[in-house]
Amino acid sequence: MLADYLTEKPVLETERLILRPLTEADVPDLEKWMPDPELYTYYGRGVSKGERNPALLFRDPRPHVKRKPSPDFVWGIVLKDSGKVIGQLFVIEIENKRMAKVAYRIAKEHWGKGITTEALKRAITFCFAETELLRLWTDVDARNAASCRVLEKCGFTREGLVRQGKFNQVYCDYYLYGLLKEGLTC
Repeated sequence: MLADYLTEKPVLETERLILRPLTEADVPDLEKWMPDPELYTYYGRGVSKGERNPALLFRDPRPHVKRKPSPDFVWGIVLKDSGKVIGQLFVIEIENKRMAKVAYRIAKEHWGKGITTEALKRAITFCFAETELLRLWTDVDARNAASCRVLEKCGFTREGLVRQGKFNQVYCDYYLYGLLKEGLTC
């Protein structure tokens, strides 16, 4: 089933949100929140060049190279009432159509409103109902209590602690979380 989504990525909806692929028309929205250094406090790295200038995210540095379609899902989190892109949700590092990593980020002004939980629950339902994925996982900086709460509200289980391990580009304590299709509760 996963192969059906190689070229056409789905658009998902919730009560308040639309999850859809980003386009170059979204750059003005992305410029408002993506470069905010506070967003990267627990991201394991600083703001990238493309995040400081989101228009670069839509430029192919090597247009002559033929690329295979990506199996990853990268959605913009869009508020239905305003049409503004306020975050991103990722289902990436898909291994053998069986397991994948989830990640997310949302504009600071929308923290604590349940938006990330709502978006992640919808993505989980999609992954387990409409793809062959059986396991979702992620890692999270141990100091990021808000992200841990989001994951736990969505049914993820804390599976371990890596002490002073490499987390993207920094060394810190981080948790591993996992969710199995058979254990879906949300």
